[in-house]
Amino acid sequence: MKILIVSDTHKSHKNLEKALEREGPIDMLIHLGDAEGKEDYIGALVSCPFHVISGNNDFFSDLPREEEFFINGYHVFITHGHYYYVGMSEDRLKAEARGRGADIVMYGHTHRPALKVEKDLVVLNPGSIAFPRQEGRKASYIIMCIDGRGDAGFEIKFL
Repeated sequence: MKILIVSDTHKSHKNLEKALEREGPIDMLIHLGDAEGKEDYIGALVSCPFHVISGNNDFFSDLPREEEFFINGYHVFITHGHYYYVGMSEDRLKAEARGRGADIVMYGHTHRPALKVEKDLVVLNPGSIAFPRQEGRKASYIIMCIDGRGDAGFEIKFL
């Protein structure tokens, strides 16, 4: 199973389209907020299950603030992250994810990619595929793959 994880497109989809073309068929798309009203367009780009949540720039949105779901037995918690002050630290977010019994927590907001695999929790942020802020400012996303044994792997990719 191959999952494309993105965040913070802010109405700019050129790099998302490039990532979809580069990665080929995917089984799921997860968008971690700040689609800014373009979630229907993003969903139309794929023919697979699609999860999208609201971010701090999704004004007047009916999108959920957070979601929890399972991917092949992994309990996944997704949030944009701003309610957990992720710009300062991941501590509140990790505590919330552990309190919910999540195996994987995904967030955006910072526009900086991050991937931490801890003993009991995977914490990931795909950065921004449209407006990156990390050194080098390369658009980024994460690919999550689950192999035939059910083991999950994660890779930050840059355009």
